[in-house]
Amino acid sequence: MVLHTERYLLYAIFQYKNIKGKLLRNQPSYHLFTNTTYALKGLQDLIYTERSFQIELVLSLFLLPLIFFIESTLIYKLLLFFSLMGVLIAETINSAIERVVDLVTLQHHPMAKRAKDVGSTIVFLSIILFIITWGTIFYTSYFL
Repeated sequence: MVLHTERYLLYAIFQYKNIKGKLLRNQPSYHLFTNTTYALKGLQDLIYTERSFQIELVLSLFLLPLIFFIESTLIYKLLLFFSLMGVLIAETINSAIERVVDLVTLQHHPMAKRAKDVGSTIVFLSIILFIITWGTIFYTSYFL
């Protein structure tokens, strides 16, 4: 049976607060302009430092206008767009995982390898989804 003080401590931990009510999370208050600046700095860093993101971004910039010229329904065009953006999102997540792992340890560790492999799997699955989506929509739009 949980005592009253233990229940309060569990509640405080769950709410990220200490006993005096102060937040324990190291997070600044939300400001739209400031947070947008952080996001753009992150995007800029990805563009300048991640070769795989650069390749996928160039591919996306080439394929994005193609979506407008495909003779297909709006739903299919949205599927093409979301599958294309999914690859960039997956690559962003993978880069974040790799950077956090490198921050924690630069040594070869089995758990670090597993975390990086899972990040790579995210990208791999998004590329498979992209290929299937684009292939299916092109096939149904032009060959059926």
